[in-house]
Amino acid sequence: MRAVEIARKLASLGQNADARQAYTLALQTGAEPAEALEAAAFILQTGGDYKISYTAFLDLYRRGFFREEIMQLVSKVFYEPNVKLLKSRYERNCKRLSKYPYLFRKDFLPFEELPVRFFPYDDHNGYIPFYVDREEFGDFVNIRETVISRNFFKDLEKPVFASDVYSQYELEYLNDNVRRSEWVARENHIYLHYSDWAVFCSWLQALNVRPLTEAEKVVFLIEDEKAQYPIDFKERFGIDYSQYSVRPVGVREITRLIWHTQLSTHNGGDFFNEVFDNHPNLIVLPSLMMSDVIGAVGKVRSVLEGTVSLRDALQKIDWSPYIVEELYHMRDRTDKDLVVALYLQSQMATSGTDPKARIAPTLFFQPHFHNIVYDLHVDSKNRTVLEAQNYNEIHQSPLFRNFRYIKTFTPMRRFTTSHGASVKFMYSMAIEADEQEKGKTKTVVSDAVTERILNRSFMIDPEDRLYKDSVLVRLEDGKLNPKATFTALAAFLDLPYTESMTVCTEGGKPVTYLGGDGYAPGFSPAQIYKTYDEFVNDHERYFIEYFLRDAYAYYGYDFHYYDGTPVDEGKAEELIQGFSTINHYMKKTWIKVFRDAEVSRNGERVNAELEEKVQEEFLDNYIRQYDKNRLENAKVLLEGLQFVNSNGQPLRMMPMLKPDPALLEQPLYH
Repeated sequence: MRAVEIARKLASLGQNADARQAYTLALQTGAEPAEALEAAAFILQTGGDYKISYTAFLDLYRRGFFREEIMQLVSKVFYEPNVKLLKSRYERNCKRLSKYPYLFRKDFLPFEELPVRFFPYDDHNGYIPFYVDREEFGDFVNIRETVISRNFFKDLEKPVFASDVYSQYELEYLNDNVRRSEWVARENHIYLHYSDWAVFCSWLQALNVRPLTEAEKVVFLIEDEKAQYPIDFKERFGIDYSQYSVRPVGVREITRLIWHTQLSTHNGGDFFNEVFDNHPNLIVLPSLMMSDVIGAVGKVRSVLEGTVSLRDALQKIDWSPYIVEELYHMRDRTDKDLVVALYLQSQMATSGTDPKARIAPTLFFQPHFHNIVYDLHVDSKNRTVLEAQNYNEIHQSPLFRNFRYIKTFTPMRRFTTSHGASVKFMYSMAIEADEQEKGKTKTVVSDAVTERILNRSFMIDPEDRLYKDSVLVRLEDGKLNPKATFTALAAFLDLPYTESMTVCTEGGKPVTYLGGDGYAPGFSPAQIYKTYDEFVNDHERYFIEYFLRDAYAYYGYDFHYYDGTPVDEGKAEELIQGFSTINHYMKKTWIKVFRDAEVSRNGERVNAELEEKVQEEFLDNYIRQYDKNRLENAKVLLEGLQFVNSNGQPLRMMPMLKPDPALLEQPLYH
């Protein structure tokens, strides 16, 4: 029996909830047009998810079925209840713009003659535009979608110019980030060009122009008025901005965050920091431990809360007086404000910042963790859940939440290479700590193979605000095709690609290439080709490549060790038995922990030789437990590589940055 027939039967029995499920299945499995109309109508009439019905109606209309009936229905249900609100918003916007000095056209269309109607889709600024002349529905738009879709700030030699911007989020972004002309002592308005007056008028049903008109930063140019860009304000309006002095950037002016995420250890993050260091439109520091940032914010907050006057604050905080004064008068100051202030007062962070720039600088932030460790478990719906405490900490941090605009990028390095470098680093740190603390250290090499295959920081919930506007960048692309890669990355981050990005610096000073086996910063490709054979073997590499095979395929990495053959539980166990390299370094560092354990028999400590033997047996058993845990994780992953986060939301691959093909100097890395 077909789904639609089941739905009808259930509906006739009054089992509406079950009938709605069956009708929904019918829509998902390709119901005939009449059946789809029946299903959508039933779901809507019986209180089901209106979006399912709405989507089905629009699909039928676009395909040419039941257009008259559907138009009557969606108009009555979705448009007419909201038309009063749309009209009142339109009239308010027209009233504001009729008095606005930098809109030179005032012949607003009557509401009834607008060529585009906006059918509300949800309660979150989502609309379906309907083009009256063509009798066509357009695609869904969310005017507050938290995405900056273009490189507005590509060229800051002249005032910002953009055409046909119909996103409320992007309009407010421009308004918030372009500095007032008076503050930069030159003409610095935002020129917004709209190619069709009637269409511009139509969008006034959905947009809110109040923030733009209050600040008077925007010049609206309609159709042929584009030729007026840029306007000589001194000649036309008698305003000479050069008479003003450049104003230092205030803490609250900085509304934009670039979050440089740490995908894993030894993933090339320092290289990206060095490229963006000294950028004229950034305040940027090398990676900072997240715990140190939280501690510094807490200290500044404590000092400010303990001050009794502005003079007291200026005496206790040895920063630029204008920063201290702004913070002191903020009674609702947030962690975001304090972090911005910490950056603004740092000579290193502001080493390249242009004080005369047309836009407020962006805070470039890479919070660092000692390691990124994910936990894996299977929930009640048999879904594989991944969760990392580090990223939970970031999600809960008010520091991030209080930035209005967030761009996120994540560097990636070939997994097996990054893994080998991580093991090398962990072991060297363990040896160094052991030498410094004379054997009392507990610094060890962890189970880096398991940590690697469970670390899926490259998978995101696309509706998560912190990742809504995000991109992944391969280290190999940045090293082998730096101009093509960083031109594209600057465009994504809405920055100009500048001369500063062609030199790796720290605090504005060039980073020296050490060469040989030493650290190879800068644009040297040495990090790409190192295989770290002493710290990872082929069994471990095979295991990593297989269980990250979806990421290899998505991000364009060829397999070097996995041979493409199926892997079952037996094969996984065989590979785990070959983890001799990681186990070797774990044992060499963990033995120090077990050496501290006293072995006794009948209440008395045994002799040193027996004690050492028992300690080694304990260690062997400990490593065997790791093998058992590795196999259990492998069994879960062998069921399939589909993951959800702790909220049950499906995780998807973060989009990958594509280097500018016109600027490629070498073939793309595979």
